[in-house]
Amino acid sequence: MEALPLRLTPGADLRGALEALLRERGWEAAFVLAGIGSLSEARLRLANERETRVVAGPLELLSLAGTLSPDGPHLHASVADAHGATMGGHVAPGCIVRTTAELLLAPLPGWRFARRLDAQTGWAELEIEPS
Repeated sequence: MEALPLRLTPGADLRGALEALLRERGWEAAFVLAGIGSLSEARLRLANERETRVVAGPLELLSLAGTLSPDGPHLHASVADAHGATMGGHVAPGCIVRTTAELLLAPLPGWRFARRLDAQTGWAELEIEPS
């Protein structure tokens, strides 16, 4: 398995940068294995909610993991504020890097991830296909 270390710089949108990288590299499937850093603001969608919650910073990005597909990413993050209070959820656009985001990505050649509405769950769920 190939792994790609990546650093995002201040002002980058975490989710947007990962979506752009997927397009630029022509990947059809990848995992975000790990991520740490800091955010000036986070936008997280909590479990079973449709709307995102804005979390004011500064924040420590404690963890980031998920899948990247041409149909969109599925990313989870946990963040902590200046008092150590933590929150986690689905990463939405608008998670802005404050000082750095240090990530480890794993592209999966020979595979394609798709996200399609699952009638059972009501959400766009991962479908894994050979490419």
